[in-house]
Amino acid sequence: MITQVRPADFAAWVASLPSAPVVLDVREPWELQTASIRPEGVTVLAIPMRELPNRLTELTIDQPVACLCHGGVRSLQVAHFLAHNGFEQVVNIAGGIHAWSQEVDASVPRY
Repeated sequence: MITQVRPADFAAWVASLPSAPVVLDVREPWELQTASIRPEGVTVLAIPMRELPNRLTELTIDQPVACLCHGGVRSLQVAHFLAHNGFEQVVNIAGGIHAWSQEVDASVPRY
């Protein structure tokens, strides 16, 4: 089962980790241009969901990964894919960037 982290709880999740995580943003390029996040203490890596199988080596298997999309559905699928491929520290940002705008930073555009 993939752990779900609400955007409002994301900073606490990051603080609980022994090493800095990566936020894997699996949205399409046009979505990134519309709205993006840059949380403190993390690296954001944008890889569209359809490209991930060919770009999996851009992630480090022992680094914590938080998956992000628009509403949380694609990112949950990606989190399961990563777990199936040996990633042990994977969470899904529940509600995606839409929830991030509602819970953390209202300046992030909703679309």
